[in-house]
Amino acid sequence: MKKLIIGREAKVDIEGYAKGVPAKIDTGADGSAIWASNIHVNKDNELCFCLFDKKSDFYTGEEIRTKDFSVAEVKSASGHLKLKFCPRFSITIAGVTMKVRFGLCDRSTHKYPILIGRRTLSEKFLVDVSKDEGLIVSRHERTRNLRKKLKENPYKFYKEYYLKEDE
Repeated sequence: MKKLIIGREAKVDIEGYAKGVPAKIDTGADGSAIWASNIHVNKDNELCFCLFDKKSDFYTGEEIRTKDFSVAEVKSASGHLKLKFCPRFSITIAGVTMKVRFGLCDRSTHKYPILIGRRTLSEKFLVDVSKDEGLIVSRHERTRNLRKKLKENPYKFYKEYYLKEDE
């Protein structure tokens, strides 16, 4: 099977739930993860959750219920072990549709709401880290924009950006 070449980020369609969600392609991560909120198991033994949360443009508030889930013990970058519930979704990346088991977690502090790991990439994709789709404005780009605004009017910049942080 010929493998598609993708970059370090991609848009992911989650069948029935969301289209064009930015995802980080991470060959250092074993599994895949997705931002979820209100995660719990009900008395009917169903995993219940919402994809994303109110801070996300992709949040709909729809509660998803499934009995097709597992659990994984995952080690974070800081070395802590954490349990994650893992339902399966049908997703499409770069025109390739597949079923993927995602660890549900709070990714509100991450740049990308979805992380695609090695198990999802294996046998399907090659990753070219020099390819950047420009899906998320980089910190460097934001810094350049801030410097430009500072140069235009330092006092306005100070009031609009610097004082706002102190609130």
